[in-house]
Amino acid sequence: MVQFNKLVLPERGKKIEIKEGKVKASNNPIIPFIVGDGIGPDIMNASMVVWNEAVKLAYNAKREIEWFEIFAGEKAVEKYGEPLPEDTLKAIRHFKIAIKGPLTTPVAGGYRSLNVSLRQLLSLYACVRPVKYYKGVPSPLKNPEKMNVVIFRENTEDVYSGIEWEEGTKEAKKVIDFLNKEMRTKLEYDAGIGIKPISVSKTKRLVRKAIQYAIDNNKRSVTIVHKGNIMKFTEGAFKKWGYELATEEFRGKVITEDELYDQVKAEDGVTPTTKKGVFKSLRGGRPAGDPGDRIVIKDRIADQMFMQLLTRPDEYEVIALPNLNGDYLSDAAAGQIGGLGVAPGANIGDNVALFEPTHGSAPKYRGLDKVNPSSLVLSGVMMLKYIGWAEAADLIEKGLEQAFLDRKVTYDLARQMEGVIPIKTSEFGEAIVERMK
Repeated sequence: MVQFNKLVLPERGKKIEIKEGKVKASNNPIIPFIVGDGIGPDIMNASMVVWNEAVKLAYNAKREIEWFEIFAGEKAVEKYGEPLPEDTLKAIRHFKIAIKGPLTTPVAGGYRSLNVSLRQLLSLYACVRPVKYYKGVPSPLKNPEKMNVVIFRENTEDVYSGIEWEEGTKEAKKVIDFLNKEMRTKLEYDAGIGIKPISVSKTKRLVRKAIQYAIDNNKRSVTIVHKGNIMKFTEGAFKKWGYELATEEFRGKVITEDELYDQVKAEDGVTPTTKKGVFKSLRGGRPAGDPGDRIVIKDRIADQMFMQLLTRPDEYEVIALPNLNGDYLSDAAAGQIGGLGVAPGANIGDNVALFEPTHGSAPKYRGLDKVNPSSLVLSGVMMLKYIGWAEAADLIEKGLEQAFLDRKVTYDLARQMEGVIPIKTSEFGEAIVERMK
């Protein structure tokens, strides 16, 4: 049995297992949780009520989550004297799944970001962000219901890897000296320097997870987003390696957008091609340009993709991106369906998954029972689906959407609706539960 320094294990429950990539959960799985900082206690308390009631209703009280509190952020400093103790990392690794509230990174200390540290230390390389519109939520778009994508953002590389040197330091000068003298660049010496690594292995594992998700969830396309027209050997390579992974490991289940286009040209007699027979056999007799039951693999330039999600969002389902552009695009997409307050998230590796809201800790609202818990509630929906409890997840989504439609909302949404009086965080959780029943 795993041993902890200051944590006390639940008396009941079993750990979740992951075997051959499949999650195996008992009827009473142990799931660690981190309350979080700032508004964390308010939204975690409201969310727990919703999750527990959904599980009870969906399975006639025959299933129950055994919650196991672990610590990070301010509560960890109080208990351990540090914001991210080894107990917490050990618990998440052992129990495979955890869910957390938002964390505030301490101003002093060795952590650039607690969230980034968790992702790197636990090898949570895929930031997964479903962006889906729920009826009744105010949106700046005329047709927000067309947005329903799942974004897979690479979590460990790119400029977010933290390899950089401040302007004017001897380290920055040393790097600039090397680049100017050895690599014949012409960098100014008053520049800060950062490194943008993008590797074959980490690109392929991210794209592999995105394609497997599309297969498991009957999605029709995976779009590789990049800025390869400018950064040819980093983001351009991300595109290249993504296509390689798709066609090498999933050949019978995917078809590239170029292949679809070539099929049409070949069968229309416009441009005969020697690949015509290959495409016909792959297609299995379907009409030219018809992917059939295969997933279309395509790519888009990053800045164009922002426009595409505004003007033609329903053409996209699963999106895979490098770290920086994935950060930008996921938040921009969330803005189209009502904002970060209704956008869930997860950071997932091969053996561990950590679910969390996409917004910050908003310390000025601490303890006011005021903010919208939907991002954390929906992160729990992701978690329930991940362990195979889709019935409970569906109940929550239905109850949540009906609360929106009934205009039972917290202040952030109420101020965008005419004549709506906001309700408290805790009252919003209760409103969801009432509508689940």
